[in-house]
Amino acid sequence: MRRLGLVMVVVLSLLAPGTSRAADDSKVKAATNQVESGAKKIPDGKIVEGVTETAKGIGNTVSEGAKFTGEKLKEAGKAAEPPAKTAWGNARDGAAAFGYSVKRFFANLFSD
Repeated sequence: MRRLGLVMVVVLSLLAPGTSRAADDSKVKAATNQVESGAKKIPDGKIVEGVTETAKGIGNTVSEGAKFTGEKLKEAGKAAEPPAKTAWGNARDGAAAFGYSVKRFFANLFSD
């Protein structure tokens, strides 16, 4: 029973309020509620049913939490990507660099 309580405390502390929630976390919340529901059945004398539901809830919480974390990491990766240039932006930058090179060439040619 102590181990089960310790596991529940760890899982619930990982899902404490204050974590970022840009991605859909409704499945994580539902799994957390399953853990709480199962834990509430244990003191009422429904030990087998409560432990079973709590164990399933812990598994679901870990699974959904991992999916949620993966979504958050994917969002963070996309946010960190540099913005893509358009074909016109690349052509403009290339033309500007070419123009600068030509200007520098003639400036060096006639400077001495």
